Amino acid sequence: MYPILKAEKLADKIYLMVVKAPRVAKNCQPGEFIIVKIDEVGERIPLTICDYNREEGTITIVFQIVGASTERMSALKAGDAFHDFVGPLGNPSEFVHEDIESLKNKKMLFVAGGVGTAPVYLQVKWLHEHGVDVDVIVGAKNKDLLILEEEMKAVAVNLYITTDYGSYVRKCMFKDVIKDLVNEQGKKYDVCVAIGPMIMMKFVCLLTKELGIPTIVSLNPIMVDGTGMCGACRVTVGGKVKFACVDGPEFDGHAIDFNEAMKRQQMYKTEEGRAILKLREGDTHHGGCGNCN
Repeated sequence: MYPILKAEKLADKIYLMVVKAPRVAKNCQPGEFIIVKIDEVGERIPLTICDYNREEGTITIVFQIVGASTERMSALKAGDAFHDFVGPLGNPSEFVHEDIESLKNKKMLFVAGGVGTAPVYLQVKWLHEHGVDVDVIVGAKNKDLLILEEEMKAVAVNLYITTDYGSYVRKCMFKDVIKDLVNEQGKKYDVCVAIGPMIMMKFVCLLTKELGIPTIVSLNPIMVDGTGMCGACRVTVGGKVKFACVDGPEFDGHAIDFNEAMKRQQMYKTEEGRAILKLREGDTHHGGCGNCN
């Protein structure tokens, strides 16, 4: 069992939990994810890591209620425990393996949307601790849905906050801020990292491709086992079949077929949709999720 040390509501339907998981905390890196189960029969829920403390053996996760399982999860309190807490899964962010001195000379821009702010925070915090300065754009529909603002201020050199309805700081979309930074302020970026809803990452990538800024995104498609066996998280990257759980979750954003990925996510939710995907994808469909037979 993995005890919950802290449970906090950050915003409407968005929750933070600190979980005692020493082996995961000892080995995890920015960019990786975990899978939790509330009990023996519970659904496996994949979540990117928001923070970790190796000395205390804890992992911080942030999640949003999107269905019955996360609704149940939101009711857990400090003192409760997860039955399973598996990880770290996936691959670390590329910069983890780069030379630190070279990283310090890079100009990096992070774009975080909604709950995507959680994994962006860990990446920016890691870079800050290694002396790497980065700019960060954080967006939400309104001020009440904005999360980890103070934490992000502590690790970002420049933090730009946007809200769709102008209820806080500035009213604009991510692409407007990026255009302003590059075209009006003359900033040059060597790489952009975007994490958030699929549609948001798609439009960020369309713009950064136009501006000539290499872009990394972290995909969060439907996952079941998290080990590459089920095929649920299949995506097409550069014309090749990849699986977000083992090949990602981070990919070259300019090489992803976002339209296919978004359509596939919707189709996978229904039995008929899964049957069509199984027919179309053949051997690469896998079908190990148990939902396609």
